[in-house]
This record gives sequence, structure tokens and C-alpha cells, in this order.
Amino acid sequence: MKQFCTKQFLYRNGRRASFALLISLGVMACQDHRIPLAGQVIQPTEPKPAWGPTIAPQMQAVIEELGRLSPIPLNTLTPQQARQQPSFKDAVNSLLDKNKIPRPTANVTVSQQQIPGAGGVPIRIVVYTPKNGTGPMPVIVYFHGGGWVIASSDVYEYSTLALTEETGAIVVSVDYRLAPENKFPTAHNDAFAAYKWVKQNAASLNGNPAKVAVAGESAGGNMAITVSMMARDQGIGLPVHILSVYPVANNYLDTPSYNIYADAKPLNRSLVKYFTDNYFNSPADGDSPLISLVDVANLNGLPPTTIIAAEIDPLQSDGIDLTKKLRDSGVNVTYQLFNGTTHEFFGMYAIVPQAQQAQSLAATQLLNAFK
Repeated sequence: MKQFCTKQFLYRNGRRASFALLISLGVMACQDHRIPLAGQVIQPTEPKPAWGPTIAPQMQAVIEELGRLSPIPLNTLTPQQARQQPSFKDAVNSLLDKNKIPRPTANVTVSQQQIPGAGGVPIRIVVYTPKNGTGPMPVIVYFHGGGWVIASSDVYEYSTLALTEETGAIVVSVDYRLAPENKFPTAHNDAFAAYKWVKQNAASLNGNPAKVAVAGESAGGNMAITVSMMARDQGIGLPVHILSVYPVANNYLDTPSYNIYADAKPLNRSLVKYFTDNYFNSPADGDSPLISLVDVANLNGLPPTTIIAAEIDPLQSDGIDLTKKLRDSGVNVTYQLFNGTTHEFFGMYAIVPQAQQAQSLAATQLLNAFK
């Protein structure tokens, strides 16, 4: 099939084309982060796993590659060793390279700097700025996943590249301090410190302090909610929108999805326990409103929220329960479950079609909030 740059299709009738439209047009990106045909090329080599009988083929291919690159269960390693293991981003890159498909890119400028975290301790932020943007631009403060123990802004870069490209917003990705070196609630407090810094210093980034959203995945999806709670409670301006992707929303590890997907990959019940054992000072920390959003937290007065969920994920029930709690608290919520996907799928859009659809939904919700 002849390849066309998707830039030709970004605007139709004055509106940005969605990933779904691009897929229906059958185009492949060149020098861009959308590669719809990759999913047709990259397929699994093994039978469907017992823990994921409904897994989508492209999703399975990425999980298989991750298993080849990182065969040792992370929960059997020290946190320091676990941080050195190949990630889902490495698995995506490996499959793209093997199939001679370009890695995701975006028309952005990337920079980094140190800002004050909780207690004034310096933490790193990575700033993704649209090259074609004119300021002041909206800003998204983004919190990566990894159970508060592993990963970094770099591991989750494909998510931030896509958010920047699709929304025309500056994305500030926060490298909060990790456990067990920094126990609960250090990561949560660092996240809030970064949000406050962005609100106060948006102009220095060419950003608009009145149009700041928060976003995050997994542990970061939890912190996108808790940062908004802290902003409400401390009289800091609320974000205009919360994007929470497969968030941690409870301390209960016996939900329906934890039981159905107890052995799923890349996240399972044993790994969640490993993360909480390393982050929490004691099991009592799990009962904090910063962790138990569903059971303990006050969610009243939060901004409109989008929750994106994966089917084959121990945290699926957390997202469902959080959606209900937010709605019962009067918050405007959009919830979308993507069938056939596992935890961490959101940044796999170079291969997994459902991730492209999730990115499109996230961008639409954020663009509406920035109006």
C-alpha cells in the first residue's frame, strides 16, 4: 500500500482527524507517531495465554516480546534491579525495529529541568513543547506509572509524545521520587508540588496557567486524582480536566478483576503487592484517602474526568468503582473500557489499534476542556 504522511489528513473541514479516521483511511504515518499498519504486520507467535483468552493479537505480540526481553518476574528482584529490566516501551521498540517500522515521533521540542519537589527537594521534569504552537499554550501535568517503585518519564515517553502532538498542549512529565528509598506519601507530595510549580510558572514554559490539566497512568492515574483533591483542599486552582488511565483507586486486592486477572501480564496481583510493600510504610497507608479513592477519599468538587481502562487488568474494577464514586460525588465522568488490552497499553499505539483509539479519546476530552 502506498504510504502517505498523516499530516495531510490532520485537518478535515477545519477539525483534527482522529486516530480512528486515520485507520479507516488506511494511511501510515511518516515522521509521525501514528503507524496504523504496524498492527497488521506484527502478530503473536504463541497461543493465547490462559490469563488472557480475549487478548487482541497485537497486544499479545507486545506482551510476548516483553516476556522474551524481561523473563524474570519483577517481584522477585530488588527495586533497584527491577528498574534496570526492559520495559514495555523496549518491547514496542524491539518489535518495530524487527519489522523495520519507524519508532513513534512527534513534532515537539523536549527539554528538562529541576524544580522543587515536596520539602524543596529537587525533582526532574521533562517538558514536551509543540514546535508549531503559539503561546500561551495549554499545559498537561503528567504522572508516569510504575507502582511508585519503578519506571520514569522516559519509559512513558510515547504517551507524552502523543498527548503533546494530539492536543497542541505542553506536557510536563514529572519524575517524582520512587520507593522504597522514598516512602509514602513522598511520590504523591512530589506530584502535587510539581502541579503547584506549573500553575505558578506556566508562563516561563509559554503555557497558560488558566488551562492546566492533569494526566497519569496506573500509579500516575491515581495521582492525577489525588493532586486534584489536594488542589481543591489547599485552595490552589483546580485543573480543567483529569485524564486517569487504569488508575489505582483502592487498597482492596480481592475485587472481581483482581481475581479474574490475578496472573495477567504485565501487571498481576503479586506485582501490585510488591509495589505497595515497597511504597507503604505499613499496611495502614493503604487506607489513606490518597490510595483508597473509592472507600475513603472525598471526591466532591473535582473537575471533569476521563477514565480509560484495560480489560485484562487487575485494576479494571478499580476504574469501574472510581467512576461510580465520582459520579455519585457529582463529578462529570467519561469512562471507556478497551477490550482485548492489558495494563500499559495506552503508550503502545505504534502497534496496538486500541491504544490509538484511547489516545484519540484522551485528546478529544482534553481539547474540549481547553476551549
